[in-house]
Amino acid sequence: MPESESTIAIDGPGAVGKTTVGGMLAERIGFLFIDTGVMYRAVTAAAIQKNLDTDEKDAVTDLAKSVDIRITGGPGPGSQRVLVNGKDVTGNIRTQLVDRRVSAVSSYPGVREAMVDQQRDLASREGVVMVGRDIGTVVLPEAKLKVYLMASTEARAKRRYAELVDAGSDVSFDSVLHALERRDKTDSERAHSPLKPALDSIVVDTSHLTADQVVDRIVELWRTVNLQT
Repeated sequence: MPESESTIAIDGPGAVGKTTVGGMLAERIGFLFIDTGVMYRAVTAAAIQKNLDTDEKDAVTDLAKSVDIRITGGPGPGSQRVLVNGKDVTGNIRTQLVDRRVSAVSSYPGVREAMVDQQRDLASREGVVMVGRDIGTVVLPEAKLKVYLMASTEARAKRRYAELVDAGSDVSFDSVLHALERRDKTDSERAHSPLKPALDSIVVDTSHLTADQVVDRIVELWRTVNLQT
């Protein structure tokens, strides 16, 4: 188990701003940034690339156990690269096809166990901001600070829609909204590591906050936690 004194766990649903906030926070305080969501997306993209049926739990689980996932680059948003067995797949992990299939892939217990092992290994280094959907509840339950980001579904859909349009995707707002609603339902209802705040996490509503404002709030929380110990 990684050291709890230097870990910040950030959880929350899709498009709530975890990656942007986590990267900015890590850069601000000089910690390593780990976005666990890209690891599940990388497994999904690898399965698609190998023409595997992502509904075939055993085949996808075997793949997850065999791949080597590395996250390289700096802590800032957009500066990190995702490598699967040495190949850069950063540009392939946020497509609509991956969006549609990653929820099922990430619900498989064997896939989650394989990824958690890699995540804990990465977090064994000093000073880590880790973001995902089960960090405070499963991956780093002893984290010194646990934050759960939330926002309205519409606010999150607007953010994800803007990201996809900026990336050149031809999508409608309604399709993005419905995809997020489906993902929320699947993530919160899955039997293994469901999406939910840890009992000792601090909930921050980002619906009407900028990324900078959210980071300021978490930095304040981090300072308070350190003053109390």
